[in-house]
Amino acid sequence: MASDSLAGVPLAWPEQPGELPRRFDSRQALEAELQQLFPEAPGALSPIRGGRRQAETLLNRLQPERYAKGRNFLDGPVTRLSPYIRHGVLTLAEVRDAVFARTRSRQGSEKLINELGWRDYWQRLWQQLGDGIWRDQEELKTGHSAAAYASTLPADIDEGRTGLACMDGFIAELHTSGWLHNHARMWLAAYLVHWRRIRWQAGAQWFLRHLLDGDPASNNLSWQWVASSFSHKPYFFNRGNLERYSNGSFCRSCALREQGCPFDASYEQLEAELFAPLPAIRAVDQRNREGGRDRNSTRQGAPSAALSRPARRR
Repeated sequence: MASDSLAGVPLAWPEQPGELPRRFDSRQALEAELQQLFPEAPGALSPIRGGRRQAETLLNRLQPERYAKGRNFLDGPVTRLSPYIRHGVLTLAEVRDAVFARTRSRQGSEKLINELGWRDYWQRLWQQLGDGIWRDQEELKTGHSAAAYASTLPADIDEGRTGLACMDGFIAELHTSGWLHNHARMWLAAYLVHWRRIRWQAGAQWFLRHLLDGDPASNNLSWQWVASSFSHKPYFFNRGNLERYSNGSFCRSCALREQGCPFDASYEQLEAELFAPLPAIRAVDQRNREGGRDRNSTRQGAPSAALSRPARRR
């Protein structure tokens, strides 16, 4: 996220030799400097502009009532304020006050205020858990043990060549802009964890490498919510859900649209395909524990389930 300068608001500490210059005549000048400093780094500047001026512009465009009604659609009226909140350009209190100033009723502001509340909640949990946010907070509710999931990210996912137009499109946007709509993040996370059986930690690390708004609190605990180690059931989706909230834009161009789409089934069918019966797997886990062979070591010392976030609807 390239920053525009804050006229008349210099940094509080003096510039030191060897630091990146603080002011550039243009974004092109900034990009040229970065290419010279990091010649091996792929990609280019994100199209998302940084700085207080751009943050205030977006803040002034807030439409809380429209957000509440259309936030789940990829082209819906989301705020795009998360990178500015993440890096301290805006405070949660500023955004809260702007929401209240633009709504006439509690109902109109409630959903957006709730989302700000969740962000604050994640940060407070991070203070409590520390590096524990990298460990499963509860046992998985997928019917599979932690050992059933791979610990590394496959190359086709990292490089965005899964063959699925939706997933490859999300990955391309992640790489080029450093931002994804929340619904796209959930779909992509669910695909990695439930369809590809990749540990959520690998996905969380991958997101943190690319997201401009990525921080371990919101990122990791949201991945755990999808995986079901921080919720009472796993989050997954089907093609109908994806088509509805993406307006079918990916499915129309997907080579697998007629045959081979892994999401083209009912929720009941996908649940039977993706997850094992919990009573059976728990019986196996119990026998393993009694025999001293508990492979799910991340369960040891996990915080109480009372910390769990209430489940969202699919």
